[in-house]
Amino acid sequence: MLLALTRELSPAIAHCELTHLERVAIDVDLARAQHAAYEACLRDAGCRVERLAAGSDMADAVFIEDTAIVFDEIAIITRPGAPSRRAETAGVAEALRKYRPLHQMESPATADGGDVLVVGHRVLVGRSSRTNDAGIDEMRRVLTPFGYQVTAIDVRGCLHLKSAATAVGDDLVLMNPAWLPSWPPVSSGPFASFDRIEVHPDEPWAANALRVGDRIIYPMSFPHTLERLRRRGLHVATVDASEVAKAEGGVTCCSLILGLESLERFPL
Repeated sequence: MLLALTRELSPAIAHCELTHLERVAIDVDLARAQHAAYEACLRDAGCRVERLAAGSDMADAVFIEDTAIVFDEIAIITRPGAPSRRAETAGVAEALRKYRPLHQMESPATADGGDVLVVGHRVLVGRSSRTNDAGIDEMRRVLTPFGYQVTAIDVRGCLHLKSAATAVGDDLVLMNPAWLPSWPPVSSGPFASFDRIEVHPDEPWAANALRVGDRIIYPMSFPHTLERLRRRGLHVATVDASEVAKAEGGVTCCSLILGLESLERFPL
């Protein structure tokens, strides 16, 4: 009973926002084929896929994760940190309204969903160029009544927290510690309670993995880290995400995964 919301890839993706990468040419046809294969992988993992349309001026719309943060009880519609992306949220809110009560984030708060790592009732939020303290405070106000604990983490060297760390199990995190705060260290900071897999040192961008049920969807371009995941007994399905990677995207960025069984427990 999983739904994956995705969004079509805009022909304007060549004009996407970039922060840490140099702009290089993106093959739009190849990117669309890769996105379709990614959606097929989501279906294989047990998701019903619902793809939303994107305006021709929405260069980053395929990165739907940044526009909302979905919990069993509520969905927070974000106010993206890049002003160029704020027009994306209306269509996502309309799609999510069928499945969750909505909270709309307001100015001065900004947040990208890519900065929000949810593991059970622990919500780790990256303080980054896209997510500010007001956004983190607003998440805390909305989520605390539902029993969630929100912890802010400074992000360095990458765009979003989920470029540096993603959950690949109930208490297992894949991470690049170089992009997380040096103090407190990983061994005693917010990640101390998790079992951890570090990316291979030759693959700094390899920490972004998407957990869907008992499956991990993962880019095939990081073979050494892939081997580390498989050695831990994880069921990994690989996809080619080379074109969205040029736009600072990863496998978590391109979908919003939500369980439909929560509609029975928390009816609209």
